[in-house]
Amino acid sequence: VIYEIDSIFPPSTADIFSIDANNGEIRLTGALDFEAVNLYNLHIKAKDKGTPPLSSHCKVVLEVLDVND
Repeated sequence: VIYEIDSIFPPSTADIFSIDANNGEIRLTGALDFEAVNLYNLHIKAKDKGTPPLSSHCKVVLEVLDVND
């Protein structure tokens, strides 16, 4: 199975997340700021290597908590 990030909302934060294509592990590549964005929606697509290839998708919602307060 191959994993990829299909879309991210808000789109301006697309460079903050990455995904391991082999195991689907989502990682941060930058810092999250509660004051800037407190909710992220990632749409993830998984596709197999069959003939024809089959795919599925899921939605990952990430809520950032403000730990400074």
